[in-house]
Amino acid sequence: MEWFNYPGLEIWKFLNLAIFTAAAIYLLRRPISAALASRRDAIRQELVTAQTEREQALARVAEAEDLLSRVDEHASAIHKQAQNEAKTEKERLAAATASEIEKLKQQAHRELELAEKLARKELRQFLAQRSVELARETVRGQMRPEDDTLLIKENIGDLRRTTV
Repeated sequence: MEWFNYPGLEIWKFLNLAIFTAAAIYLLRRPISAALASRRDAIRQELVTAQTEREQALARVAEAEDLLSRVDEHASAIHKQAQNEAKTEKERLAAATASEIEKLKQQAHRELELAEKLARKELRQFLAQRSVELARETVRGQMRPEDDTLLIKENIGDLRRTTV
């Protein structure tokens, strides 16, 4: 059996390796299978957790998309409300302006009537004064000294009668 002792082949080394490997497999089989089983369970648990997190993320994405779709609706509703408020405010301002214009017209009309009355009164006073002045001038121009003496005597006579 020389071929068993061939340099470099040395079967006893392979036999020794096979015995050591069989003993290692026999002794480590349970801890390795337990470690592999626990690793398999951990991986399964991580897959379940990942699936749950994925579903939650998809639910949050769907909720976010729903909110985004409603943002346009809310924005259009707010825009519509702002337009309605602007229209209402415009109508209120137009009504207030029309009311103010009417008040100003009435006030101007009253002021014109008052100015007309004052002007008529002043005109009457002026005409009365002017009529009196013209009458005096006419009377002075037509009056003679004898008429003046006669008027004075009549006035004195009237005064005596009223005092008596």
